[in-house]
Amino acid sequence: MALITDACRFGTVAYLKQIWWVEVEGRLEFEFPVGSYSLFFRLQLGEKKNIHIHGWDVKPVTFQLESSNSGHAFAKSQRFFNHQGKWLYHHVGDFLVHNSTIATSLKFSMTQIDCTHTKAGLCVDSVFVFPTNHL
Repeated sequence: MALITDACRFGTVAYLKQIWWVEVEGRLEFEFPVGSYSLFFRLQLGEKKNIHIHGWDVKPVTFQLESSNSGHAFAKSQRFFNHQGKWLYHHVGDFLVHNSTIATSLKFSMTQIDCTHTKAGLCVDSVFVFPTNHL
């Protein structure tokens, strides 16, 4: 379901109203300047009009990042969502760029696959890549 709001980056956000599992995956290939970078998902648990938020504290959500330019760097983390009503940047991982003339391929994901309980109330806004020294 799409939720139109002025609080998200693009005016429309993916709103997960009632689900059994979630898989958000993305790929990016770009010639980054030399440096260190961090990738984040911008997420919100619930929003002002929503009162049906549940299931995110039962099993953790898994975040993954794979980079081609750092010797195939791989980052994986898990966390529970429990900060209702605030947009948060969930850190997925970091990667290095040693050569700005070679495109860096990124593969990133956010998953929570558990069919024993439903989940509701997650807003998925966007994915950000920031230079690590600007955080």
